[in-house]
Amino acid sequence: MGIIAVRIDERLIHGQVANLWTTKLQASRIMVVDNEIIKNDIQKTALKLAKPAGVNLSILGTAKSSANINNGKYDSQKVFLVVKKPETLVEMVENGVKFDTVNVGNMSQKDNTQHLTHSINVTDEDFAAFQKLIDAGVKITAQMVPNDDAKDFAAVLKDYKK
Repeated sequence: MGIIAVRIDERLIHGQVANLWTTKLQASRIMVVDNEIIKNDIQKTALKLAKPAGVNLSILGTAKSSANINNGKYDSQKVFLVVKKPETLVEMVENGVKFDTVNVGNMSQKDNTQHLTHSINVTDEDFAAFQKLIDAGVKITAQMVPNDDAKDFAAVLKDYKK
């Protein structure tokens, strides 16, 4: 089966991901992909503590996760892939990983972001990365929790002002 869902959520593993999404998807593994976290033992420990019992966890960089996915390492599992930012997914696509749909959950507000929805704020770099994903044929939705309706995020991006 392999990757069953892909989510962009700056908080990575938290209540919504650990409980609502993982349960709804019946995921057997959460894969966190982030080139910075793999170098930070404290953040890795926090993620290990936050994962639901009975669910495996992988914390990998883009190169290793892409290689593992492309080599079929997770084909017999139900993997829920979570990243902090769209640029990570662009790197994975450039490494040959295919994504049908990406769900955008939470991208918090910062000084250099533009507010697009109640929980999604993007930078110019994020916007460019989303455009690359769309150009690669990836459908992008916005949905905080499984019971919410998934919105077409490409339509929301049209409101972005550079």
